[in-house]
Amino acid sequence: MAKFLIADDHPLFREALQGALANHYEQLQLREAGDLDATLAALADDDDLDLLLLDLHMPGSGDLYGLIRIRDTYPMLPIAIISGSDDPAVVAKCIGFGALGFIPKSLPSAQIAEAINIIMQGDVWVPEAVRGRLDNLSHDDQELARKVADLTPQQYRVLFLLHEGLLNKQIAYQLAITEATVKAHITAIFRKLGVYNRTQAVLLAERLQLETPIS
Repeated sequence: MAKFLIADDHPLFREALQGALANHYEQLQLREAGDLDATLAALADDDDLDLLLLDLHMPGSGDLYGLIRIRDTYPMLPIAIISGSDDPAVVAKCIGFGALGFIPKSLPSAQIAEAINIIMQGDVWVPEAVRGRLDNLSHDDQELARKVADLTPQQYRVLFLLHEGLLNKQIAYQLAITEATVKAHITAIFRKLGVYNRTQAVLLAERLQLETPIS
């Protein structure tokens, strides 16, 4: 029996994907998550999953952070990005940061199932249109991934809000925590990222953002 986790914040897409996969697998057990926290909780609850189908833009995921965090915590778990984009730069970053596949949501269900089968065998699958056009991840980006993997989801939320230009008081309000807790998170973020001020942290956060919006 195949066991998949669909992590996507759109219930209608999760339902559609479940229906598509059910037509191609005689025995299939599916779990669902709508944000990064729920995804991490589901992974912690079940260490016998065969595949994670991950949307990069669901709440908490912050483009590449969710992929980096999950790949670091669960290095043996196959991850396939399910996306509305097939931009080569986006695909290259996702594969470079540890995804085994990048599956456009627009593919017919039979092709999605074929891609998943290839990924579950340990091979990389990307859209045919971008094959041979993927740049290798730079050493600097590899080092950034190593540092970012140490951030907790809450620390990443603080980093994201720093990137948005919010002050400590505004971050505290947004996250419903005290300003002292925000300062503690920022101190931890600086230490883990190896930076010394907000500007340096924001510049690193820029590199985690995907220029092409995907869902």
